[in-house]
Amino acid sequence: MKTQKVILLIDDDNRNIFALQLTLKARKFKFVSTQSAMDGLQLLQSNPEIGLVLLDMMMPEMDGYEAIKKIRSSDIYGSVPIVAVTANAMSGDKEKCLAAGADDYIAKPIDVDRLMKVIEKLL
Repeated sequence: MKTQKVILLIDDDNRNIFALQLTLKARKFKFVSTQSAMDGLQLLQSNPEIGLVLLDMMMPEMDGYEAIKKIRSSDIYGSVPIVAVTANAMSGDKEKCLAAGADDYIAKPIDVDRLMKVIEKLL
């Protein structure tokens, strides 16, 4: 039997993490979460079961663009799919996120049906 991959949630807003956790838990996904991109990088390093990252793009300390760059430069976890998640959906944001190395893009508020399709495609 294939081991279920873990989804890593990285978002500085605990309310967003809570909402995503409820959505993922209801659909029987395994996940870990953190409010810091730096902590997310450490979780990726120490948890080879992580198969997908849902990454908020607007965070203090290290934003999503810098986090994507660091993830993609890793020999260990650089190929893990990343979904960029942002509340400030402006024209050109999707292209900017994809150009930075994200595999897909979702705007907040999150359309759960679209999120599930993206997860099923990438996980």
